[in-house]
This record gives sequence, C-alpha cells and structure tokens, in this order.
Amino acid sequence: MAQEKEFVVIGLGRFGASLASTLYEMGYGVLGIDCSEDKVNRCKESCTHVVQADATDEATLKSLGISNFDVAIVSIGHEMQASILVTLLLKELGVPKVIAKASSEVHGKVLKRIGADRVVFPERDMGARVANHLAADNIVDYLEITPDVSIVEINASPDMVGKTLRQLDVRAKQGINIVALRRANQEVLVPPGPDEPIKTGDVLVALGSNADVRRWQNGDKA
Repeated sequence: MAQEKEFVVIGLGRFGASLASTLYEMGYGVLGIDCSEDKVNRCKESCTHVVQADATDEATLKSLGISNFDVAIVSIGHEMQASILVTLLLKELGVPKVIAKASSEVHGKVLKRIGADRVVFPERDMGARVANHLAADNIVDYLEITPDVSIVEINASPDMVGKTLRQLDVRAKQGINIVALRRANQEVLVPPGPDEPIKTGDVLVALGSNADVRRWQNGDKA
C-alpha cells in the first residue's frame, strides 16, 4: 500500500498538473491550488481536492490547513516574485518539505536561499519523475522510458539483503527485470548474475511496466 502522505501542488500548469495527476493516480491525497479557474476545472478529476485561490495570501493558505500537508510543491510559472513569496510562506507556516520549481538558475538560487528543500527545473525534471521521487522514500532515481515503461533505481530493503536475485525472482513474481546492481562502493554489475547476493547499501536498477514498478516500489516485493 502507498504511504499516507498528503501533497499540495500550487500552480496547475503543465508541470504541476502532471505532478498532481501522477501522485493522485498512485493513491496519495493531493490538493491542487491555482488562481486560474480554467486550470482548476481541468484538474478536478486528477486531484483529491482542487481550489481556485491566491496562494500568495497567507490567510488563504492558513484557511486551507496548509501546515497539515507533508509536502508542498510550488509550481508557479514564470512569476518569480509569486513563487518566492509562496515558498517563503509555506516554510513559515511549517510545511515539512517544500519543493519549488525554478525558471532560471538565479531563481533557483533565491528559492534555496529562502529555504526551499529542493529546487527542480522543468527542463530536467519531468513532473511524473519528480512525483515518484517524492512518493517513495526508497527511490533513488526514476526515468520514464515510454508512457508505459520505466526504469527505477531502488535501495535494497532489509528483507532483500542476503538473498540472491534468483531467490528474489522479481521477473516471475512482479514482471520486473533487474538490469544492473550498484554496490555501496559504486561498483556496478551489468547485468548482475542470478546468484549474486544482495548486500546492505545496494541499489537495484529495475526495468518494468509503470504499473509493476509502482507496485514494487510501494512494498509489494514478495
């Protein structure tokens, strides 16, 4: 089952809408906020709740119970001033983790300076990729190859340690192919042998359908 995380996405443009939709499809609670009625209407079916509101207003954020969310994503377009103000308000209101989208390197530096926990650039971080990072703490990296197939890097869980890839048999059980294994000392085995034991600190690089990858990353590995 998915972890009970609650996300708020502020700014429902292409990046924000993609992020919100992916998190919602994965089973997480998602509140979407945008000042545009059109964008709010487009996201009604891909968020748990969606609100047309001005997120630069502190009283509005308080009324929405923003401090109760685990992660806030500021995905406001090229309005640098609004992006910075919202990020600052979210940190002041006590949101544990604030992710902010930057439109330039300078914008990104300012966001980090005022307390953003992570800064993303749309050119480098697709919404769906960031969503998978946020949703699963054990995810190291995620790359969507096609709309249906992804590669994911995942930390070896304690129940994997000591078992071989043959014993895990994730191809038969999960439809997942382990294409590489990265050791804690950065040694990379491509492809790893079926009798290679999993060690503490290993990172498994897996290829599979998006549905199988999500099921696997959410803990259904038996």
